Amino acid sequence: MQYAALNMKAFAVLLAVVSLVSGHYTFPGFVHNGAVSADWQYNRMTENHYSNGPVTNVNDPEFRCYELDMQNTAASTSTATVSAGDTVGFQGRSSIYHPGYYSVYMSRADPAANSAQAATGKTWFKVWELGPTYANRQLTFPSASMQQFTFTIPKSLPSGQYLIRGEHIALHSATNYGGAQFYIACAQVNVANGGSGSPAPLVSIPGVYTGYEPGIMINIYSLPANFTGYQAPGPAAWRG
Repeated sequence: MQYAALNMKAFAVLLAVVSLVSGHYTFPGFVHNGAVSADWQYNRMTENHYSNGPVTNVNDPEFRCYELDMQNTAASTSTATVSAGDTVGFQGRSSIYHPGYYSVYMSRADPAANSAQAATGKTWFKVWELGPTYANRQLTFPSASMQQFTFTIPKSLPSGQYLIRGEHIALHSATNYGGAQFYIACAQVNVANGGSGSPAPLVSIPGVYTGYEPGIMINIYSLPANFTGYQAPGPAAWRG
């Protein structure tokens, strides 16, 4: 009986762990004009590739790309060739369960996209976002059955090597500071057939958020009386 009880306890712990992991997600697939790459072929493998756990500290150096190894992962990741005007994005290993806000940032990658030093300064600009809608005192978020999110590379983006950083901010437990969960992926690309645009404004990552923004620290289940709509964190998106 004691042995059975111990087994049941171990089984309960295992179920809890499985439930925790299945509630989180990673984005190992790079989407290019509808085709999805092999896992981690062009996206830098993230530290949570096994645990699926989120980043919660917006000031952590790993907040940039959450690489498994900040010195060596970039060099072991391939660089995809794309064109300005193409549709690209990120594919999750599972559905994106949590309600939240999506955004995509890009950065010119010097000396190259597969360099660990790329995009470590004030070089990032937002190119796309998808947030909740607000009506009848309620926020309505993008479907929880989504498994990928994509955007169009602005046609005026100058040619060159870039990092593309996809981010989903899960807000289901964001009532207190540090409660928001960030799910991050960085793809390495070489953009061809670009234009002469000037992406702006430029921000640093980390540095783009304090964590106290009303779009990051928010109780989505009990909105304040003076709430007028979701305020997206970070800079305005550059559309090219």
